[in-house]
Amino acid sequence: MIINSLLDTDLYKFTMMQVVLHHFPAAHVEYRFRCRTPNVDLVPYIDEIRDEVRQLCNLRFKEEELDYLRRMRFIKSDFIDFLDLFHLNEKSIRIAPSPKNNGEIDIEIVGPWLHTILFEIPVLAIVNEVYFRNTQRKPEYEIGRERLRDKISLLATPPEYSDCKIADYGTRRRFSGQWHEEVVLTLKERLGAQFAGTSNVYYAMKHGLRPLGTMAHEYLQACQALGPRLRDSQIFGFEMWAKEYRGDLGIALSDVYGMKAFLRDFDMYFCKLFDGARHDSGDPFDWGERLIRHYEENRCDPRTKILVFSDALDVPRVLQLYERFRGRCQLAFGVGTNLTNDLGYQPLQIVIKMVRCNGQPVAKLSDSPGKNMCDDRAYLAYLRQVFGIEQPVGEI
Repeated sequence: MIINSLLDTDLYKFTMMQVVLHHFPAAHVEYRFRCRTPNVDLVPYIDEIRDEVRQLCNLRFKEEELDYLRRMRFIKSDFIDFLDLFHLNEKSIRIAPSPKNNGEIDIEIVGPWLHTILFEIPVLAIVNEVYFRNTQRKPEYEIGRERLRDKISLLATPPEYSDCKIADYGTRRRFSGQWHEEVVLTLKERLGAQFAGTSNVYYAMKHGLRPLGTMAHEYLQACQALGPRLRDSQIFGFEMWAKEYRGDLGIALSDVYGMKAFLRDFDMYFCKLFDGARHDSGDPFDWGERLIRHYEENRCDPRTKILVFSDALDVPRVLQLYERFRGRCQLAFGVGTNLTNDLGYQPLQIVIKMVRCNGQPVAKLSDSPGKNMCDDRAYLAYLRQVFGIEQPVGEI
């Protein structure tokens, strides 16, 4: 069994889920899976994936897991009561070969947002682990350990990087749960204070680490359908987040409509209200410079704000960003695939994205067009028009 706990997911799934419970309990959504890596045949493994998902749907939260969540200052008691009754419904997920007959598989998740939001991360972890345990039956763990040692040495040895910290963001694309846990434990042991924590709630609980995360793209995408007006959907999303958390969990996601649209909506009020912002597409150096300049223009000292970098990072890129921005702001780095799936094999670039909410198409228009995912070209064109995004943005 690949997933043994419903906590084996990212923290932001729970933080978003609590907002859904309190503000959007009737929202109905649709998610779809996509493998961006070409020439990968997943069809032979469909039965294994289905079996693992079936076992996932049999899981319930244990009392000690609920107690752990209950101790988080931003988790509310009624949400814990809801989780005590919660389970994933197998009827909400469909897994089948793609009609294209090209080795791709279709995974569709449809149902109430409140009851489907926890599918994404464990299902992606399942697909990864099923694929790699079939294609790499004798994993090169020693190669992975050597590469991990090299990354730790790069980060921990030079004294000038002593306050440069990284976090594990690698649950969804990990080689396996076993390897993920080994990586986390190695980072904890050898990096010490330079290891900031993990987005994985289960490993945070099990190993006494800090769980990290706020919001993901699906939250701001859903606001396209849930807010009063499409043009104000990003503002609406930030305001509802602030209403729920009252200043806690204050990292805003910046790339659902691109940086230009984000800065237009992220005015002085939000600059002062939120602790910082997270980068997840486009040039990170340009993003950081623009955000620092934006804070200065809005009478905020950038040195009091957190810039979180999390887009396809490796340790050399982390150090480059650290050197550029240290002393100018507070820094946080979330490293994913390069930590948890770097054993010498090509990682799968797989995603599960929300594509509809309440029957309406939803999408993101990030600064990296390859990350966009929407099956309604007319809606993408309308979204570009509404947010004043001039250049065409490709869909996948």
